[in-house]
Amino acid sequence: MTVSHPRQPDARDLADPSDLAARIKQWGRELGFQQVGITDTDLESHEHHLERWLAAGHHGEMDYMARHGTKRTRPAELVPGTLRVISARMDYLPPEVETTKMLGRPEKAYVSRYALGRDYHKLIRKRLAELARRIEAEVGAFGYRAFVDSAPVMERALAQKAGLGWFGKNAMLLNPRAGSLFFLGELYTDLPLPVDAPFEGEHCGSCSACRTACPTGAIVDDKVVDSRRCISYLTIELHGSIPEQYREAIGNRVYGCDDCQLVCPFTRFTRVSREGDFAPRHDLDRADLLTLFAWSEAEFLDRTAGSAIRRIGYERWLRNLAVGLGNAPWSRAVEAALRARLAYPSELVREHVRWALARQRDKRQARIASG
Repeated sequence: MTVSHPRQPDARDLADPSDLAARIKQWGRELGFQQVGITDTDLESHEHHLERWLAAGHHGEMDYMARHGTKRTRPAELVPGTLRVISARMDYLPPEVETTKMLGRPEKAYVSRYALGRDYHKLIRKRLAELARRIEAEVGAFGYRAFVDSAPVMERALAQKAGLGWFGKNAMLLNPRAGSLFFLGELYTDLPLPVDAPFEGEHCGSCSACRTACPTGAIVDDKVVDSRRCISYLTIELHGSIPEQYREAIGNRVYGCDDCQLVCPFTRFTRVSREGDFAPRHDLDRADLLTLFAWSEAEFLDRTAGSAIRRIGYERWLRNLAVGLGNAPWSRAVEAALRARLAYPSELVREHVRWALARQRDKRQARIASG
């Protein structure tokens, strides 16, 4: 989070607000953002949608979604003096990775594409801070704060208002030239900049590929996701036991899920990221479940340093991998690896290992019975 000394500018402070807005967008592109837009702070319609979503309990254990009251939907309450929000998007699809092939190889571990490389938070925040410095060099000191999925900010709603895309049926922000495989970041600012037109068109039409493809049926209505059924939530946000009714559907997805994005017709327009930090590390785009399950905690901490994966911790990492191994084809190696974890200190891990072992034994018996 970046903060400058605030001031109270008015329209007279900016000799040519439209020219400055155009420069901000150009500077953003030079800093690696694919698109930059500017919007005001009125999120009333989105506030009502959030209230309904929370009332339905769709946020599950993500209490932080309700913790800050209206600060999430009223930017000037979060950062007093905010007049405008500069919203920026950055594509993250790494160079050719075995995306769909890994989903079809159940002995492999599938990690959501956004988490294969270094943690995006620091990279994008650094670029936003640089963008703010360029603005400051042009207009002098001004008030701003930079956010990257790090505070009560309605980043998708702000991006839609800034003209960066529309809400798809999977509740992701879709861009006609990039699908949804991009990160978002924001600069809250007190500069009286001209705003961009919201992205009003919705181009999903009758397509419902994302709803059909969701393994757990988490997209319960157009633009409504019940997080409690979402694999990304179950493997990342959920701290406790993964409900048994969803474990088989999780398959080999050990950190996040991209299914609703991969099947979206607009994903085919996504361009490969030019950011080296988003390239896969430690072969996480093609690693075996057994290899990752064998990591010690020290290896986990070392190989996820600077990665978004680190946030779930070693215990939940083993929990997720145990589910993946339970869903994997039977093998002696898988059974042996699971048995070796039966005495692991965490009951959370042990419970998922027992489930996985039962699944593996059933598959072994079925194999014997079939000759």
